[in-house]
Amino acid sequence: MEKKRVVSIQTRNNLILDSLLFVSGLITAISGIFFLFLPVAGYQGGRNPLYGVTIFFERHAWSDIHIWASVAIMAFAALHIPLHWKWIMNMTKSGVKTVFGKSKLNKYSQFNLGINIMIGLSGLICGFSGLYFLLVPGAFHNSIIPDPMWLFTSLTWDLIHTWSGVIAIAASTLHFYIHWKWFYKVFRKYGQAFGKNLKGNQANQPVSAQQV
Repeated sequence: MEKKRVVSIQTRNNLILDSLLFVSGLITAISGIFFLFLPVAGYQGGRNPLYGVTIFFERHAWSDIHIWASVAIMAFAALHIPLHWKWIMNMTKSGVKTVFGKSKLNKYSQFNLGINIMIGLSGLICGFSGLYFLLVPGAFHNSIIPDPMWLFTSLTWDLIHTWSGVIAIAASTLHFYIHWKWFYKVFRKYGQAFGKNLKGNQANQPVSAQQV
């Protein structure tokens, strides 16, 4: 007999991908906040009294964590888009029609659409500027190669990366707040299914001679 699914395949895939996005995004945000509040400029005892401070890991370890968590979130986001492509297209069409007065989204849908646009744009800018530091020789901090100054100086790229990241974190937090009930409902279903399976396994266990 075919085993009954706890949730649909689409819901399961959404849950897995969203959970991976959440974990990688959380790691990226925490490591990014580390660099935001513990900048590399200055010297210990001078204008940067927190220079050289170690929190759990050395600075280069935090850098590796931030880089690879960021790569992971970009990969998961790339998978997230085709999975929600129909919703993206429908909301885009509705948004365009609303702008030209041909359709009207309710306030909740407008707010949700605005948050998703903010996440998309800020995430794209943050990711692109991050790739600039990762791939362009001389763009990374303390590089021995002169600043290549592609479009902007490295300092400007750093500011773009930092504040687009801050906006992305804030918008993603709102996005999670809007959809937390969905996460709670799905995780609750899995929890209930796990509890039923556990009770069923305990009921099917053979009775030992000492229990008789």
